[in-house]
Amino acid sequence: MSGHEDNPVGRLPPLPLILGIAFACVASVGLIWLVGRDSVAAMAYGGALLAILLTLLLMARLRALPEFVELAQPDWTVTAAAIENRRRAIAITDRANRLACANSSYEEWFDGARGPMELPFDAASRDQMIAAAREAWRDGAADIGMVSTEQGDRNFSLTVDRAGRGEDYLVWRFSEIVQQRSYDGLAERIAGSLGEVTSRAGIELALVAPDGIVQAGSPGLSERATGSRENSLAGMEFVQLLRTDDRDRIFFAREGQHGSPQTLIHVPLDQTGVPRTKDADEAPSLMMLIDSTVGIGGGRDNSGKAAIPQLEALLSALPLGLALTDRDGRFLFANKAFLRAVEREGHGLPQFPSDLVVREDKAAMADTVRRFAKGATSSGDMAVRLAGDKEEPVSIGLAGVRGLGDAAVLLSISDSTEEKRLRRQVAQATKMQAVGQLAGGVAHDFNNVLTAIIGYCDLMLLRHTPGDSDYDDIQQIKANSNRAASLTRQLLAFSRQQTLRPVVLQLPDVVSEVSQLLKRLMGDKIEFSVRHDRELGPVRADPQQLEQVIINLAVNARDAMQAHAAKTGKQDWKGRLMLATRRVSARDVRKMGIDIMPADDYTVLIIQDTGGGIPEENLNKIFEPFFTTKEQGKGTGLGLSTVYGIVKQSNGFIFADNVRGPDGAPSGARFTVYLPVHKGEMPIAVRQEEPEEQKASDWSAGGKLLLVEDEDTVRAVAERALVRAGYTVTTACDGEEGLAAIANGKTEFDLIVSDVVMPAMDGPAMVRAIRKVKPRLPILFMSGYAEEQLRNEIDIDNMHFIPKPFSVQQINAKVAEVLAEQRG
Repeated sequence: MSGHEDNPVGRLPPLPLILGIAFACVASVGLIWLVGRDSVAAMAYGGALLAILLTLLLMARLRALPEFVELAQPDWTVTAAAIENRRRAIAITDRANRLACANSSYEEWFDGARGPMELPFDAASRDQMIAAAREAWRDGAADIGMVSTEQGDRNFSLTVDRAGRGEDYLVWRFSEIVQQRSYDGLAERIAGSLGEVTSRAGIELALVAPDGIVQAGSPGLSERATGSRENSLAGMEFVQLLRTDDRDRIFFAREGQHGSPQTLIHVPLDQTGVPRTKDADEAPSLMMLIDSTVGIGGGRDNSGKAAIPQLEALLSALPLGLALTDRDGRFLFANKAFLRAVEREGHGLPQFPSDLVVREDKAAMADTVRRFAKGATSSGDMAVRLAGDKEEPVSIGLAGVRGLGDAAVLLSISDSTEEKRLRRQVAQATKMQAVGQLAGGVAHDFNNVLTAIIGYCDLMLLRHTPGDSDYDDIQQIKANSNRAASLTRQLLAFSRQQTLRPVVLQLPDVVSEVSQLLKRLMGDKIEFSVRHDRELGPVRADPQQLEQVIINLAVNARDAMQAHAAKTGKQDWKGRLMLATRRVSARDVRKMGIDIMPADDYTVLIIQDTGGGIPEENLNKIFEPFFTTKEQGKGTGLGLSTVYGIVKQSNGFIFADNVRGPDGAPSGARFTVYLPVHKGEMPIAVRQEEPEEQKASDWSAGGKLLLVEDEDTVRAVAERALVRAGYTVTTACDGEEGLAAIANGKTEFDLIVSDVVMPAMDGPAMVRAIRKVKPRLPILFMSGYAEEQLRNEIDIDNMHFIPKPFSVQQINAKVAEVLAEQRG
């Protein structure tokens, strides 16, 4: 357990020492008077000594006080005891990322007292931890779903909270994510009720470690191997329990050849979700000893066929997916776990194992089964793709068995349904993040092009009047440019890089604002209904963007219902769109078991239609940009991707699924939006009005501007627009050139207008260097990224923002507004 220890505090000097110091002071004063015969100087010298002595005594007295001790050095003993937790590693760091305190689990898991930032996590996890620390310092808390070590052998979930009297510490809580293994709990079952049942059927079980040591055995196996059912086989070598004769028949060593011969079946066990090549040396094996002479009703049958019913009963009770084939490769039996793993539950087995896999793997599967059936007894595995899931390969274990009549090959497979679901969720989240970054970058670059096009259109319109031959053409170019700008805004919304103005609001208020519009959009054939829960918690979001979410989902539902009606050929059809809000507590979230969504209180928006549902193959694609099932020319494929981006940027979650009808077929689609409940108080004013722009438009005093932009066309159009507005403009093509213009000192600039992303030196780096010599110089950033994102990442005082693309009028008005604000 780590923690700081108190330093020893000063104590009051002893009385003899005080008297000695006092006597020395009086003697020195007397000596001064005898030498100089000046009483005034002696008194001044004595007064100074007295002041010094009193100051020293006061300081010693203060250091003896408990309050002084507490301020001098914090005591982490109580904190270290309070954070003790065997299942969670907890560490506390200060603002310099130094480890202040940690519990024993932290030291044990991470081998020493190092700060969280120094732990051996992979690069992606380190980036997540740095972002989480920044978020915790800013917002008070942060949560990471999973961080992994560099070797990838351990995974942890991590939460970071800000704490302390001055909120100057971070509390890191690590919880290890333990993968489920197919053999977890199997030892207890073998030694308990399962072993009792199989022993009565003439089948003995043993769980054996890779080094051959028995970890658990059935009671019947203990009795036949040691003579007593009470003896534990744990720790004994499995091979010492058996012996063979000259015909390679297997007997219990204690019984010798007077006992009955046994059939040994070796079933390798793997960890669920871990590749077999990685776990083969660590996972135990299940050994099954089947009495070859025990028949139905206790009779003797040397053919081995009598053991098949008992073997099938045993395989049905095991949690691992197991199946048997004959020498020709035909299926004889499969338990429920096997059917569930190959997605054949309720449909039964096909004739051959090769019928379970895709066409490319059929020949390899058939040859492997035939080889294990007719060759020497051995075991192995192979990776195949199931016909029902062509994207995810699975590992099927094979083992040759003998002495069981027709049974020749034992197949094993782990039920990885849950693992596949989690893997799909992670893959979908990763793909959406990558597509979002790509979309944001494309939108940012495209905004530069649109800024130049719109700017030159505005400059040309200044030289033309309505009625000119070119005026309408220029207006058409500008209108199409603005349409393209709206598409880039949708891409920025998907990539969560648009500018939001969140406020605290009630979700039913937003629904009521758009209800009338939705009724007109739905038309006469679609019934529209709204239902609200009581005591809904407030949420923090941009009301206009929430309205966009509701409208996009409603229009998507309307189009789906119309397409479903056209597909089914119904002329007199009726649809129904249901919109509801619900209250979901943290307890409900935990019951749902959604791993990617933190357990918290949510206000939920549900939009459900009767449009026939979403095809299963499209469920993981509907939120991707430009993905659409509509005909060419009908829709851009950005509606649902915009919804996804707005919800995620509002710290919410959105899920899509199908609603089943009485016959089990999809009857409609349902979109569920989870928005976290705002814990603060509701403000009096729901939303502040935007500042009036009249003040900026009245500014006409001119000024000297430094324009820094790496795109030549954007720089040229902005320069011409500002010069026409009466400003004196100096241009620079990058941050270094802009910094040189300031360093020359020939011009005293009133404002810097700069792009954010530039080669060599970007805008924020340039501004930080300029502020060292010009601390009061205002800055106006131009960017296609979100203002909120830039302010969080840049954090520069007296910073203003104008989004790209902008028109000539907009940049002139923004510059005038900033200058008017600076000059009062």
